[in-house]
Amino acid sequence: MAAGLQSWRKHVSDQLKLRDRVQRQAFEEIIHQYHRLLEKSDLQTVLSERYQPEKYERGHEQSAGTESGLQQEMSEMRIRHQEELTELHKKRGELAQTVIELNNQIQQKDKEIQSNEAKMAEFQQQISSLEGDCRELRSSLQDLERANQTLKDEYDALQITFSALEEKLRKTSEDNQELVSRWMAEKAQEANKLNAENEKDTRRRQAKLQKDLADAAKEPLPVDPEDDIEVLAEEAGNKAAGETSPNRPLSRTPSKKGSQPPPGLMDSISNIFGRRRTPNSFSSSPDGPEDQSAVCADVRVPATALHVFDAHDGEVNAVRFSPGSRLLATGGMDRRVKLWEVVNGRCEPKGALTGSNAGITSIEFDSAGSYLLAASNDFASRIWTVDDYRLRHTLTGHSGKVLAARFLLDNARIVSGSYDRTLKLWDLRSKVCMKTVFAGSSCNDIVCTEQCVMSGHFDKKIRFWDIRAESIVQELELLGRVTSLDLNHDRTELLSCSRDDLLKIIDLRTNAVRQAFSADGFKCGADWTRVTFSPDGSYVAAGSADGALYVWNVLTGKLDRTLDRNHHSAINAVCWSPSGTYVASVEKGCKAILWSDM
Repeated sequence: MAAGLQSWRKHVSDQLKLRDRVQRQAFEEIIHQYHRLLEKSDLQTVLSERYQPEKYERGHEQSAGTESGLQQEMSEMRIRHQEELTELHKKRGELAQTVIELNNQIQQKDKEIQSNEAKMAEFQQQISSLEGDCRELRSSLQDLERANQTLKDEYDALQITFSALEEKLRKTSEDNQELVSRWMAEKAQEANKLNAENEKDTRRRQAKLQKDLADAAKEPLPVDPEDDIEVLAEEAGNKAAGETSPNRPLSRTPSKKGSQPPPGLMDSISNIFGRRRTPNSFSSSPDGPEDQSAVCADVRVPATALHVFDAHDGEVNAVRFSPGSRLLATGGMDRRVKLWEVVNGRCEPKGALTGSNAGITSIEFDSAGSYLLAASNDFASRIWTVDDYRLRHTLTGHSGKVLAARFLLDNARIVSGSYDRTLKLWDLRSKVCMKTVFAGSSCNDIVCTEQCVMSGHFDKKIRFWDIRAESIVQELELLGRVTSLDLNHDRTELLSCSRDDLLKIIDLRTNAVRQAFSADGFKCGADWTRVTFSPDGSYVAAGSADGALYVWNVLTGKLDRTLDRNHHSAINAVCWSPSGTYVASVEKGCKAILWSDM
């Protein structure tokens, strides 16, 4: 029952509140206007009560007063009210003006507020974007820290591994040095054995030859005065040379005029009675007297391919004539140096020099033609004797492939340049490296004078070295990587070839470029492309990447001729014979070509 009473009361209260809200809204404005009228009515009542008592009091005091005094008082009162009203209007105008200004300020402030709100929204977006970027950067920073820690751990592990490998390398180097020493000792023993066998063969051949000479001396032949003169001249020459001839009989034996022993017998006689070459000598020549006539004055400009032949099983990198122009040597990627005998415009195979463990990069004869020097990709240079094809020296010490090796003018020292950016000076008597010079760039080719070594490098520079001081005398920078260097016969001009497809002649007396050669279609095909001077220095020859042979005239500075349609790949090297008769060129294929004007 109490619960029902409470719900009834709540219902009545809710209905009354609802009625009050509904009816109040309808009559609220009327009530408001009514209150205003009441306020005005109360004001008028107060004013009337304020003035009526005074009037009644004056009336009682003055016995109703005069009408003129009342009017005067009313006019004064009206004036005062008028003044007050004027003052109120004035204040009202000022207040209205103030209200207008305030409204304008409010509008301006509203605009500023809107602008500030827009800026705040923009800044809020920027803050949100920057917070996102900050979160991403924190995430990236954490990833980088983790990666850095991983790399640090890997670095520590690699450092430990490097230390172990370095120790292993040191031990391996020591073992290698010991093995090399043992190998060199065994090699020396084998060489001594082989030399002993060769000496035995030589003694047997000499004994046989002495027997043949003795048999020939027993035969009676008619005497010819000219033969007597030749015998006396030969004996005088032997005495002047400090040699004796134990095989010659005491009495002169006449011979038949016009009869000549066979060529093999003549060579044996020359070995017995002529000058003998000691194992350490680098001055005798197998070409014999031909070397004295090899330097000719008549240079033939190549015009015809006399002989096209397969020189090697693979790419041919180097070609060189012997000083007497009788032999042609080629070196290729098949790890061999081949010797060819030039006979009547053809190259006949003569023999092969073996012993290299990688491809041959450059070859050179000594000044007498007795020895041949070859550089190879197995970090070594090797020297063979030309007459018996024996390997005499193996010079190891470079840490990269040897790209060039040259004899110095004394033939007892050589200079080698390598991909490891060093040049080494070797003494062939002691078979040791005398000097190592760091060049700073891979050396592609070398030429030598008496006291100066000129090297062409990958960094586009030609460096001039003083052998005695181990220092650079001068540097000359070209526009491309230097691929080849060559000296003229007088050693006063240097020919260079570079990968900017230019051949330049440098005057060594002024160390300045004197001439530059180029041609349409000529393009240097490799970093080891070799070019050459003619023996008299009047022409230069170079092979192009398209297989064409270009010849320039030094005197006119113009292209003399272009020979193509013979090579089918880029020409790697060109060589002019010292006699001036032939030009040989080799290519990236297996072919070699002998050129001349015939």
